[in-house]
Amino acid sequence: MSDSNGRDDESHCTVRNVVLVVLDTARAKSVGMQSFPVDRNAPTADPVGIQSAPGDRPGSSGDSVGAHPTPTLTRLAEEGVAFENAFATAPWTLPSHASFFTGTYPSEHGTHGGHTYLDDDLRTVPEAFADAGFETIGVSNNTWITEEFGFDRGFEDLRKGWQYIQSDADMGAVVRGEDLREKLTATRNRILDGNPFVNAANILYSELLQPTGDDGSDRSTDWIADWLADRDDDRPFFLFCNFIEPHVRYDPPREYAERFLPEGASYEEATAIRQDPRAYDCDDYEISDHEFALLRGLYRAELAYVDQQVGQLRDALEDAGEWEDTLFVVCGDHGEHIGEHGFFGHQYNLYDTLLNVPLVCHGGPFTGGERRHDLVQLLDLPATLLETAGIDDPELRQQWSSRSLHPQSTADPRDAVFAEYVAPQPSIERLEARFGEIPDRVREFDRRLRAVRTTEHKYVRGDDGFERLHRVRTDPLEHTDISDENPERVRALRRRLEKRFDPLAEAGASGEVEMREGTKERLADLGYL
Repeated sequence: MSDSNGRDDESHCTVRNVVLVVLDTARAKSVGMQSFPVDRNAPTADPVGIQSAPGDRPGSSGDSVGAHPTPTLTRLAEEGVAFENAFATAPWTLPSHASFFTGTYPSEHGTHGGHTYLDDDLRTVPEAFADAGFETIGVSNNTWITEEFGFDRGFEDLRKGWQYIQSDADMGAVVRGEDLREKLTATRNRILDGNPFVNAANILYSELLQPTGDDGSDRSTDWIADWLADRDDDRPFFLFCNFIEPHVRYDPPREYAERFLPEGASYEEATAIRQDPRAYDCDDYEISDHEFALLRGLYRAELAYVDQQVGQLRDALEDAGEWEDTLFVVCGDHGEHIGEHGFFGHQYNLYDTLLNVPLVCHGGPFTGGERRHDLVQLLDLPATLLETAGIDDPELRQQWSSRSLHPQSTADPRDAVFAEYVAPQPSIERLEARFGEIPDRVREFDRRLRAVRTTEHKYVRGDDGFERLHRVRTDPLEHTDISDENPERVRALRRRLEKRFDPLAEAGASGEVEMREGTKERLADLGYL
């Protein structure tokens, strides 16, 4: 590539356009791309130790009826390249997106539960594309990934996909009302927050026109299809899209849910289960094994629903004549616990259930159905996207820890991947304010965590002295801590963490953004506040 910012037309095997689709909260072991063994009770392990739990394989007893949740993603993998050992740098949306927008780790970009804004001094992928002459469009359905938290830089238009008409005012409180009285009360309280006519239109769309079980993806794909069809811009484009349906609350359309629920379970029974991860963590209520099986069925149904939306995006690109010259990337931003390790949701720990995510690239050099087993990270996306588009951005390159996944890249392969949990979200103080007395085990989560994972071992360390070690080849579900029996291995991996990061210390002074009331309510509904 060239030494100056901009496109290098002589670069190897480049594409004209780049599309990055994030399936919010999609964990690798649930997307249905793994090759399953004949013995359905035997776990599936690949060359670096990723293993799928019995509850996530087709035909698993008590979990789902065995429907295949992601045929579109599987087709992309069969035609492109699937990375079966891709890992997020953080277990939740804000720091994970910040990492693959900037190519940096959470402690480097500083965007986390105690500092919820992506700082202006960091170069972002959309800025690199914009300065290289690309039209840059974003459609986000997660409240964290909006201009309010600094993610609009470089985008000509970053839209809120759940809104019918774009507005700073969020009418989500009306949608979340449990009955007519609550909805009318929320409408009265919010209708004058900004433009009342725009607010009324967004309420009418959400209450009457939005498809049942949809959290914005249908509206997003329709808008993108119209944008592509009407587009008369000669520039190449960078398109980012976040679909949030797999996130709590799992409420897929009935016709999807019924394909994945255990035999004999009803849609009404499954959707009546309380879905409040922070309340579950704080022992405010219990979820039985049977109820978790129902929730896993709903979760897989949500994956199936967004998989269909991904297919519609592909159709729109094909109809616009852009598919053959587009790098199309689909990934999760983090995973999810649905009863594993005693957790519900995606906070407070760094298990692979939260870090191992699907990643598929299609287009340009990513063809042929290859399944790569090497360790990769989502923060490798900036280098990959830019190299495949023939762009060199020295400012972004100088800050990143990104390694290109391009088949012809000269970047060294990773022999380890890293992850961080910089600050609890929500904080222990917020949990106390909501629940009063909280269990001691929850108080223990008030710590910073870091993890290093090789092909053989995974080591996690906290700033409170907590540590654990797993041999991932034989214990890929991370059930057995072997740190006491392997002090030399612990010291070696601890040194790797210390070499990669500054010493563990208290998170810096809070840079938390003063959020709008509508934003607070929407994030609370997602289990963040």
